[in-house]
Amino acid sequence: MSNNKSDFTERLLIDSGICEGMRVLDVGCGSGEVTSLLARLVGSSGVVMGTDRDASALSIARQRIAPTHHARPTFIDSDLLELSDSLGEFDAIVWRRVLMYQADPVAAVHAVAKRLRPGGIMVFQEHDTTLVPASVGDFALHKQAQGWIQHMIELEGADLHIGFNLHRILTQAGLAVEEVRGECLIQTPTSPYGLGHIVRACLPRILALGVATASEVEIETLEERLENERAESKEIYIGDMIFGSWARSSQ
Repeated sequence: MSNNKSDFTERLLIDSGICEGMRVLDVGCGSGEVTSLLARLVGSSGVVMGTDRDASALSIARQRIAPTHHARPTFIDSDLLELSDSLGEFDAIVWRRVLMYQADPVAAVHAVAKRLRPGGIMVFQEHDTTLVPASVGDFALHKQAQGWIQHMIELEGADLHIGFNLHRILTQAGLAVEEVRGECLIQTPTSPYGLGHIVRACLPRILALGVATASEVEIETLEERLENERAESKEIYIGDMIFGSWARSSQ
């Protein structure tokens, strides 16, 4: 169990075998959070590339300051299904919250696997809603806020049960699955997950899709109201579950 998604990501990458000197690709890298973590793990002797089709996110990624003695990531504007042969082969390819949005995830994994060297590793991290939200107490506001996010990503075409589908998808794509793991993100009265901040970040998408109105969300007071609900309940709330997996090229 965990209340820190970054810890999960780092442990997943290390346990999968990503280490110094590797050549690693971060597909759907967004603003470069995972790419920066990969740069630290591969060190100055490694190479890290991030690809995304969101120009604004890539702009943020390129502005990140690379730590001393670590690989400086290169960011490329590209759809993951259109990766150029000129990128070469990689020791590892990382996907975080990307596979769940693919219309044909098996085809997507199969296509990207062409950029993986023989015996190379693919690492996946996805969020799954099958078992959550879960609580003993009521947590009406937490469940409402979580519901906005879940409905939003469902309308965006995401697979809400991607965690339970990971092994099948990777196997059908021709990879040899080595591990599938999962952790719950736990909120206690004193250890928040920051659900209100996530809703704030997603608010333009929530409003645009008609999931909720601004008056229903009341974003300026949402985080405070969530904190009060946890404090008053004195209970644990589980609103999210992370799945992680890694699989090896069988070629």
